[in-house]
Amino acid sequence: MTQNLAASEIEIGQHLFRFELFGLTFNGDTLLASAVAAAVLIVLAFTLRAKITSGVPGGVQLFFETITGAVRQQVDNIIGLKIAPFVVPLAMSLFLYILVANWIAVLPVQIGGHDFIPPPASDANFTYALAILVFVWYHVAGARRRGAGRHAVQLVKGHVSFLAPINIVEELAKPISLSLRLFGNVFGGTIMVSLIMAMFPSYILWAPNVVWKLFDLFVGLIQAFIFSLLTILYFSQATELPEEHH
Repeated sequence: MTQNLAASEIEIGQHLFRFELFGLTFNGDTLLASAVAAAVLIVLAFTLRAKITSGVPGGVQLFFETITGAVRQQVDNIIGLKIAPFVVPLAMSLFLYILVANWIAVLPVQIGGHDFIPPPASDANFTYALAILVFVWYHVAGARRRGAGRHAVQLVKGHVSFLAPINIVEELAKPISLSLRLFGNVFGGTIMVSLIMAMFPSYILWAPNVVWKLFDLFVGLIQAFIFSLLTILYFSQATELPEEHH
């Protein structure tokens, strides 16, 4: 009963450990998970660099080539590689980083029913940071292609001037929806893990946990794909010229 009550009182913002620095509060588990995800990608990148070949590719090279090819195809179809070639490395990096970060929770390391290395996207601060990064860079890309003044006018007025207030609200909502979509789906997974820990006795706990972890892999993949795809779409909207609309 105590376990069920504790599971039902899970709140957003709970973390295994925090620390203070320069008057700011840092979520230690989020920083740890983010660092682990980054380290995994760096190791994969150096492994790829050491083993890259023009012949038959190895597993790591094949993995990166598959992801790169898929992202290049999406960018080419939506924007065009000649217009925004720089979107490919950004979208690919975001996809891989979010994917690894989401899959961290599959590691069987738990404390009190919570993942010791939780997916960092279960912390809204992590998803806000990624969304702000995308928000800033697609506006920078739009200003470079259209010109700063023309981009600002197009951003506010769009194709119909009287819709300016709606356009502004829509633009401000993009990073919020982008971050909360990722956060909500991943945070829901962490709640399910806690509920499973509370609902089942320890001797059969592994069975439902394994099933949910496998489903979590799929959800993590889909959410990483959606985030990178929306990033490409936002760059497409920001770099589109009025004469290209028709």
